[in-house]
Amino acid sequence: MRDISSHSPFFSAPNPVVPLPLRSTAAAAILVAASGFVSAQTASPAPVATDLGQVEIRGNRNNDTEVRRESTASKIVIGREEIEKQGDATLGEVLKRLPGVTVQGAPGRGGAIRMRGLGGGYTQILLDGERMPPGFSVDSLTPEQVERIEILRAPTAETGARAIAGTINIVLREGQKANPDDLKLTGSTEHGHGSSQLNWVHNLNTQPLSGTFTLSAMDSHRADESATEIHSTVPFVPVDQVRLSESVGHRQGVHANARLQWKGEQGKSLTLTPFLIYSEYAAQGRIDARRLTSAAITDTALTDNQSRYAAARLNGQWAQRLAADDRLEVRFGLGQSKYDQHITQSVVSTTGLLSGAVDEQRFTDRSTSLNGKWTRVLENGHQLVTGLEHEGVRRVEEASAGSGDDSGNLKARTARWAAYTQDEFKINPNWSAYAGVRYESILTEGQVSEDLKRNKSQVWTPLLHALWKPDPAKRDQVRMSLTRSYKTPTLYNLVAPLRYSRDYPVSGGNVPTQPDRGGNADLRPELASGIDIGFERYLEGGGVLSANLFHRNIQDLIRYQTSLRSVSWSNQPRWVSTPQNVGDAVTQGIELEAKFRLNQAWAEAWPVDIRSNISFFRSKVKEVPGPDNRLDQQPSMTANLGADYRLRSSPLTLGGNVNWNPDYDTQRSQEQRSYQGIKRVVDVYGLWRFSAATALRLTVSNLIPRDYQTATTFSNGTLSETAKTTDRNWRNIQLRLEIKI
Repeated sequence: MRDISSHSPFFSAPNPVVPLPLRSTAAAAILVAASGFVSAQTASPAPVATDLGQVEIRGNRNNDTEVRRESTASKIVIGREEIEKQGDATLGEVLKRLPGVTVQGAPGRGGAIRMRGLGGGYTQILLDGERMPPGFSVDSLTPEQVERIEILRAPTAETGARAIAGTINIVLREGQKANPDDLKLTGSTEHGHGSSQLNWVHNLNTQPLSGTFTLSAMDSHRADESATEIHSTVPFVPVDQVRLSESVGHRQGVHANARLQWKGEQGKSLTLTPFLIYSEYAAQGRIDARRLTSAAITDTALTDNQSRYAAARLNGQWAQRLAADDRLEVRFGLGQSKYDQHITQSVVSTTGLLSGAVDEQRFTDRSTSLNGKWTRVLENGHQLVTGLEHEGVRRVEEASAGSGDDSGNLKARTARWAAYTQDEFKINPNWSAYAGVRYESILTEGQVSEDLKRNKSQVWTPLLHALWKPDPAKRDQVRMSLTRSYKTPTLYNLVAPLRYSRDYPVSGGNVPTQPDRGGNADLRPELASGIDIGFERYLEGGGVLSANLFHRNIQDLIRYQTSLRSVSWSNQPRWVSTPQNVGDAVTQGIELEAKFRLNQAWAEAWPVDIRSNISFFRSKVKEVPGPDNRLDQQPSMTANLGADYRLRSSPLTLGGNVNWNPDYDTQRSQEQRSYQGIKRVVDVYGLWRFSAATALRLTVSNLIPRDYQTATTFSNGTLSETAKTTDRNWRNIQLRLEIKI
């Protein structure tokens, strides 16, 4: 049987590598491709065909496209084929290529997932439609554990409105009875250190129980090296110095999840999705500090980092058809996670630049959720959905005051209640609409030492979406959304215990770029009013061209502010950073996307799958003087460009990605400024298929390594300090054997 799936036009888009020409190149590629499709649709004269009856060929890629096309709210769906295309080791590597998505941190090191360049808390990340468990990282998932990724650019009542930037819903693997098991064995090397990984997906073929089981095990070694140069006029502290840090970390872990489904009569079904994670990490390193004004003044310290993380969660869903037009769904979840970390910094020789420290942190999170949803289909084409939700999280933590951002002794809980109703309906063949409203009440309480802190917020969020098809017989459509969304303060924004600067103990002073940190129980949630307008063209041969505009007005922006204070924990004034509502902000942007096969645009071209996207962002915090008074961690643009091609003469598929984010400065306050360096990441792969059941994949990630730079600056006219950090990263070479059993 001929494998036609490899010629599908949906292929992961990489990101460009040349900074200045990139904007024009990627945008031109999208526009040229769009114009080229007009001529490409002219087909050569077709031979006389013999009627063989109905022949139906389906692919997951086309199904994903149709789900996106038929959704009233703007949605992008990434299926299994595109997820596994590049052979990525972590889900974060997959997400970085999606339209408008950026990943913080140095290349290949993982980091927080952002949409539209907006910082932490603006992007809602769901796992099977539920909020992520406490302490859970997206990078702990492997692509083999994921069935599809759904991106919603505007919030809906059912998925939740804590999504100013948008929502990413990660759906875990679903059982396919007809599919064989998948086994993948991977070995990789980076900077002379080897790692290995095993992934196994087993499909259950029993009746009436069906489903899938996924197991991932890893044993990885990774080096980290960085250099931080500090220039300061702050008195009474070590100044004008450079610190060189290096370590080698060893991580071992096992991840397992399953989706088990029982189907009964009259539309009854029960789905259980257990999820388990266990990992251990150990890293030994060294820090060398040197005074820039006197090379003879040096310090050396040895570091030892030991940590352990374990999490277990069970989600379930009961669905039952109450009548021909009524359906009830009840979802529940319960889980627990534990984290234990011990960090030791031992000074070998000292001149006051470094100090010894022992930091410990242990926490236990317990979470529960219970949701109910009732769906009714009316005769006039309306579909009403009404739901109630409850979520509770409890944290108990014991830690020394220098363990990091999430440190100190703490007992806290968060309780969230929500109610929503929505109506999705078709007005006529040209128009579809969606209207919804959601109410949420969130209570956070925490006891830090003897202090009890409490914060309660309540938010109403009306939501409206519309879909217009100028000609229902064609495949062009326009989307419009008018929504209200919000961002709540995190647990640690509100009730964080005091955290001291690790390198500046309370016996003396500290510096503004390494302040002590605390919480603020009086924070208000950020509210955003937004509008989205998008155009989509779905191509007859597969693929899509789209352009999306968005605008958000944000009230009560939360930002950490640093100031010099007289404090109870030190006999000297200390620099302290706490979160504050600093005023209003505005952000807007345009997102362009093109997926197509090259010979759809130019008939003489090879059938190369192209995936590209480019996004431009702008923002302004009104109370902060410009220039560069943008929202935190929002670059001016992000872009991806990629291609795949399967050779006709051999069972070899070649492909690659280029991802590019420019450097940018952020004016965080009148005194504080930060810098994020350029990220240019090139990934390439080759897949040799020995048979339908066996293949060998070679992936080279970060083909052209580039040091990643960040910096922070504080200047109030009297005192000033700049800390500039350079993180090294390296090429990663991965060889994977893929077997279907």
